[in-house]
Amino acid sequence: MKTNSIGLNAQKSKELSKDLNSLLANFQTYYQNLRGIHWNIKGKRFFDLHVKFEELYTNANLKVDMVAERILTLGGVPEHTFKDYIEHSKVPVGKNVTRDEDAIRLIVDSLTELLVTERKILDASDAANDEGTNSMMSDFITEQEKTVWMMKAWLAEDI
Repeated sequence: MKTNSIGLNAQKSKELSKDLNSLLANFQTYYQNLRGIHWNIKGKRFFDLHVKFEELYTNANLKVDMVAERILTLGGVPEHTFKDYIEHSKVPVGKNVTRDEDAIRLIVDSLTELLVTERKILDASDAANDEGTNSMMSDFITEQEKTVWMMKAWLAEDI
């Protein structure tokens, strides 16, 4: 078994980098969705939601950087063009979302898709004995599950 400089299986690290690039594309779409709803939200809940959406996009932007740096740590190259993101993202794209419920639904749908990808990476990183990626995915999942719960509560829906 060939290992890389951080002691991980080189082939498994390459595969994880590919999965992380998929996550990166999805996060970039999620981030841009959050920017859009932050800018375009209207209605009586504007002030509360405008601030919340800024909190969420700031957090998403940090995660984008963390994912890209993890890809580099594993020896990969983070994708960085809109073309790459469009080709590999499964997160729904929100365009001209102005209503509060539509915005919250977009967040829930986006996070649901992110969680699918993160769980796949969690399993693969566990199998590769990659504690760095595994820990990052575990932290992301825990935080995003809570955000989904809160957004679903806002929508008055069960988890």
